[in-house]
Amino acid sequence: MDPDEQISAVRAFNRFYTRKLGVLDQQLLKSPFSLSEARVLYELATRENLSAKEIGIELGLDPGYLSRIVQNFDESGLITRKPLPTDRRQYQLSLTAKGRQAFAKVSRSSHDDVAAMLAALAPGDSQRLIEAMGTIERLLGTQPNARPQAVLREPHPGDIGWIVQSHGALYASEYGFDSSFEALVAEITAKFLGSFDASRERCWIADIDGNQVGSAFLVRQSDDVAKLRLLLVDPKGRGQGLGQRLVAECIGFARACGYRKITLWTQSILIAARKIYQDAGFKLVATEPHRSFGQSLIGETWELEL
Repeated sequence: MDPDEQISAVRAFNRFYTRKLGVLDQQLLKSPFSLSEARVLYELATRENLSAKEIGIELGLDPGYLSRIVQNFDESGLITRKPLPTDRRQYQLSLTAKGRQAFAKVSRSSHDDVAAMLAALAPGDSQRLIEAMGTIERLLGTQPNARPQAVLREPHPGDIGWIVQSHGALYASEYGFDSSFEALVAEITAKFLGSFDASRERCWIADIDGNQVGSAFLVRQSDDVAKLRLLLVDPKGRGQGLGQRLVAECIGFARACGYRKITLWTQSILIAARKIYQDAGFKLVATEPHRSFGQSLIGETWELEL
């Protein structure tokens, strides 16, 4: 197999496995926790004497975003916190009995989903699968010059301006959109800032070494319906499943808030984004040709029942 064929084979496998993981992650998100929250629970349940800082480094979570998760866990009675003797600004975290019960439910659900996946394989294939996974982990697990992974965090001052500018520049260069699209993004973000409801709305910023590379918003449309808006992955952040991570965070947060449905509006030409929505379980429910942003487009409405 020549180098180009090898590259094509790896890319094909990545697409397949991303879809497979997406199915498992959606099963996990039937719990009241987002993916990040479930992973924090896992770290606390399987390791001892962890500080919030250690968890953030391990999972690649922004300190501010992790702080909100820890605060929510504390208020829900899932964890205890006590200052570290060596640094009283840092806290050692532990699960309470209630927290361990919550983790047990998430862990059992994940266990059952993986068990069902393995049970569907022919006799002997499950062992071959595990061996193949071990080979992949062994060969790719230690890469000194590995590309840094994005962390997800809450917006900082200046981030909303970056979202407006990046949408305008990216959609102009890749799809030929005119300045009216940038104006629409500015209107959406201004409304978000002006009427932000912290209990039911979120903005996530994807960050690599202090540089913004992605965004997503989950906003209230009604008491039962949330709207996913302004999903963006900059070219510098592509190739690591960042769009899927951002959408998964939106879904997990919407479920935790008690929304019954997520809706979104996109365009038929946004192939990569449409694929992310489809893999996450969204269904296309309406299409409408329109003339906007200097282009003749087909608008699409997608929905996800929670």
